[in-house]
Amino acid sequence: MPRPRPVTTVVVIVAAGSGTRLGSNQPKAFVALAGATLLEQCVRGVRSWSRPFSLVVVVPPGWETPARQLLAVYGDVTVVTGGETRTDSVRAGLGALPGGTTAVLIHDAARALTPVAVFDRVLDALKSGAEGVVPQIAVVDTLISVDRSSMATGDAMDRSALGAVQTPQGFHAASLIAAYEAIEGDFTDDAAVLRAAGHEVVAVDGDAMSFKITYPADLQRAVSVLGGTGGHRVGTAVDVHQFDPGVPLTLAGLAWPGEDGLAGHSDGDVVIHAIVDALLQAAGMGDLGTHFGANRPEFEGANSRVFLAHALNLIRDAGYAVSSVGVQVIAQKPKIGPRRLEAETVLTELVGCPVALSATTSDGLGFTGRGEGAAALATAVLVVI
Repeated sequence: MPRPRPVTTVVVIVAAGSGTRLGSNQPKAFVALAGATLLEQCVRGVRSWSRPFSLVVVVPPGWETPARQLLAVYGDVTVVTGGETRTDSVRAGLGALPGGTTAVLIHDAARALTPVAVFDRVLDALKSGAEGVVPQIAVVDTLISVDRSSMATGDAMDRSALGAVQTPQGFHAASLIAAYEAIEGDFTDDAAVLRAAGHEVVAVDGDAMSFKITYPADLQRAVSVLGGTGGHRVGTAVDVHQFDPGVPLTLAGLAWPGEDGLAGHSDGDVVIHAIVDALLQAAGMGDLGTHFGANRPEFEGANSRVFLAHALNLIRDAGYAVSSVGVQVIAQKPKIGPRRLEAETVLTELVGCPVALSATTSDGLGFTGRGEGAAALATAVLVVI
């Protein structure tokens, strides 16, 4: 029976990714999660591991000082600067390994809730002689191939032979360093780098709690696991404009040739105006008039997309992401139905989340019923990031 390999262990947490898919203008690791940053939650969990190890954290350029300040309470942590790609960032982490390191565990900060039992299994496999180890869980969904040009699908794959890879991924340190020195190009998975160098990588059981926090829904799942409240904010707003046959109609981000336009300081797009108001209200940041009122001549005749882009930047800076938006148009004209899907597609792209659009009339009642103008009612849901 082989004797266990003696190890000196370092955990490298890769935390240099952007927060774009989370809807944040901050790096993902610095997004708020249940009263702390995602990075703090990750380090807190790793520090609860009972095995002896050193810790290296790789962060985006310019975020070294904030990281050191946040992590000062978690003992001795080496903070290094990451690169443009994950491959560059891992190389930076490997370059910071202290002399004598024999085992290195590469862990994604985005898997902040990984149980320490997974770290145990990975390290035990390394001590038993493995050059590389990945935690994995069974694939439960049916998997098919898809031709992205035609969207034609292929037969279902045999998922019994497949596994979903997680982190930490563990390696004999010298083998991984040599493998990274030999490769060219970018890799999204460290085990693939070791395989490219001709080494075998074995698997151990992962854990469902080691899910990757990539999108707002993942963040909300993590908040729920940690006992948070979910951090939702809801805003509702109405916008109204009268018709003006002397201007073109812009509605829901679309041009409507041949239809009477809507009078206003800008292009009069009641749908986008209502969305912007609802977003600002949900974030507690005033309303359309506060930011783009008639006292701002630079916005006269402006495309309402400008207002929407500005509002989205404001709420992201305030720590929110948009989860969903719903809008109803109340008007006799134009007929929304024939272009509803087109409008939803445009609005979804502009807002960066699902936008549902509907329309109704007021049965001849009021100014909308008399065809004098149009109104829109919007509801926006934000999540705290």
